[in-house]
Amino acid sequence: MSRGVLLPTPDSARDWVRAHLSDLCGDDPVASPAFRGGQQAADNVLAKLDLTGYASRRNDVLPRSRRGATMISPYVRHGLIDLPTAWEFAASAPPRDRNKFRDELAWQEYARHLYARVGRRNASALRAAPARAGRRWDEPWPTDMNCVSTCVEELESDGWLVNQTRMWLSSQWTVRAGAEWTAGEDRFFTHLLDGSRAANRLGWQWTIGAGTGKPYGFSRWQVRKRAPQLCQDCALNTACPIEHWPPDAPPSERPEPEPLLRHDPDPESTGGPRAPEHRADPSAVWLTAESLGDADPALTAHPDLPAIFVFDEPLLARLRLSGKRLVFLAETLADLASRRPVEIRRGRVADELAGRAVAVTWAPVPGFRSRAKAVEPAVVHPWRWLYRPHAGSIISYSAWRKGLRGREDVR
Repeated sequence: MSRGVLLPTPDSARDWVRAHLSDLCGDDPVASPAFRGGQQAADNVLAKLDLTGYASRRNDVLPRSRRGATMISPYVRHGLIDLPTAWEFAASAPPRDRNKFRDELAWQEYARHLYARVGRRNASALRAAPARAGRRWDEPWPTDMNCVSTCVEELESDGWLVNQTRMWLSSQWTVRAGAEWTAGEDRFFTHLLDGSRAANRLGWQWTIGAGTGKPYGFSRWQVRKRAPQLCQDCALNTACPIEHWPPDAPPSERPEPEPLLRHDPDPESTGGPRAPEHRADPSAVWLTAESLGDADPALTAHPDLPAIFVFDEPLLARLRLSGKRLVFLAETLADLASRRPVEIRRGRVADELAGRAVAVTWAPVPGFRSRAKAVEPAVVHPWRWLYRPHAGSIISYSAWRKGLRGREDVR
């Protein structure tokens, strides 16, 4: 059923989600205590960001004051800070920190290239099954392990984790407990404000040894190094179940490589249009969750047009995301509405946009392609890639980087 809804304000986003979207949430909608949605919030985070020490402290966990993680990932995820902007921001950082930060941005770009090329098959394109350590665990994330329960609590309350604890939890789930990795990835996706099927899936597959055959082994050594107080305060301090490195697991069955991992016969389609594709004059800008920032190409090209965002009812009913993810989106839309007209709707995207001549920014996700085919946008603007996709191998990050060499668009 088509359903237009009144706009929230930045301060009423939580109550607005409870009133209009609570039946689509997996939990009670609350705002993340660590993040606020919107371009103004993203700009403030970037303006205060100091990359000095990033390379050495990005994986520190506790105390929080020692953390070097940037915490910009939710804003990158939704296009409030795009990768080219973050890349240029790092220009004045110390060389070692600049290089490491940019390498992490490139990893995000690689994840998008992989997802854009193989689509939903990225769930199984690199490896069929996790390595298993052989021990039986009743619960993949045991609540009596302080290093695990503390991280799960942060995931579920803040909707964010540092990279190190993402690896701890995914390794505990798969390599230690032998649980199916896609179920753990879904747990992450439910809560992470930066959750994307591109980066989230790639991170879990890397943990189980995708492409390399060498899984990431979570052990007490990492906890003592990155967050020693977690061990000190743990009830299992003298009987730690991860005291030693996980035993070598027998090699898991490897599938035949997805052919598209080796070669892309049509990289232009994978990368989307290079210039705006104009079919008719638009009367509105269709915003997607991939690109909600003021610098969105469709928004900047059509500054006098209202923006439309559709909360995809069938999709959200299936995903049952944490309410804090929808509150973050509502805060972002409310912030945008302070600068230009915004219309929010709920329903099937094609139904809500039927009969509307919309401009949109192309997005490197399968869902955009299927919905755009039904919507038939009047104008499609190019995605702001850090690097345009190439036709060569993307079977690993290093193979993908090798394929960038000699390219004119390499930064």
